[in-house]
Amino acid sequence: MLEYRFDTQLLIEGHGLDEDQIFAYITENIPGDCLLAVGDEDLIKIHFHTNVPWRVLEYCAGLGDIFDVVIENMQRQEDGLKG
Repeated sequence: MLEYRFDTQLLIEGHGLDEDQIFAYITENIPGDCLLAVGDEDLIKIHFHTNVPWRVLEYCAGLGDIFDVVIENMQRQEDGLKG
């Protein structure tokens, strides 16, 4: 059984985005692991393993326009099923 079930990926488009602040907020407020928050002040890519992907979406939607959202169930993939 995986500790964190959902692979959550998305892009945030906005102005004045700060990858370090985004990384710190997610790390401190949303349980998970394998966080990547990379980009520049106009576009950030998020990759995060969590059991509460809706919290990532809610936070990121408050920062700018989110798109290319992908949430995959890694437990199903590990079990040999479609994720």
